Amino acid sequence: MQNSVPAITFVMAAALGLEQVNIARRDGLAKVVGTIASIAGATVITLYKGPPLLQQTHEQTPAANAFEEELSSKKLQNWTWGCVYLLGHCFSWAAWMVLQAPVLKKYPAKLTVTSFTCFFGLIQFLIISAFVETDFNNWKIQSGEELFTILYAGIVASGIVFSLQTWCIQKGGPVFVAVFQPMQTLLVAILDSLILGDQLYAGGIIGAILIMLGLYSVLWGKSEEKRVVAAEDKLETLTKSLLEDEIRGAKEGSDIP
Repeated sequence: MQNSVPAITFVMAAALGLEQVNIARRDGLAKVVGTIASIAGATVITLYKGPPLLQQTHEQTPAANAFEEELSSKKLQNWTWGCVYLLGHCFSWAAWMVLQAPVLKKYPAKLTVTSFTCFFGLIQFLIISAFVETDFNNWKIQSGEELFTILYAGIVASGIVFSLQTWCIQKGGPVFVAVFQPMQTLLVAILDSLILGDQLYAGGIIGAILIMLGLYSVLWGKSEEKRVVAAEDKLETLTKSLLEDEIRGAKEGSDIP
């Protein structure tokens, strides 16, 4: 469901006038088609396996086996609430990227924006966790792996990633950043095969091709859009200059007795 973020971001940005969408031009059509292709590729990776491509010669790691056993031992409950929460997450994530565009125009301090984002996120996390996780023992760090996970999530996944996303949104807009979201699904599939020893299937390759084509289409559309806008601005400037010269010449001619 998280792969719907590019589509939601695209619709929000277009509705608010933050993204120019003109399907009558090649650049607008390329952005629409590219966004759809990226979402389709991530959906293929998630829902379609297909025949296996590489036969794994090694068994899954103990960590992967333990993780699968833990998942299989737990009963999946509250599917309705889970879908509602995931949908809310997608809308919130898309809105967060879209709202950053006007904020960064008035307040271009990217690191400060990132700091405030992480700070208020921490406050929300502490409030929610105080009600959800009441067992104090679960708050204790019991292994080096847990400490590494916490540090990685705080330093890399939050601090560095949020800073880079904010910078990219300022440079290319929210849709430019959101369209890379399906790459997360692709990278998870690749790392799952390399690290956890999971089987790589044809669906992963098909999805990867669609994602790459979609990203290329969107990037080409953004580049073409900048070229078209620059040409239109140049033509408008030239036309204005010619009109001013013509008006000036007419005034000078009228002043001659």
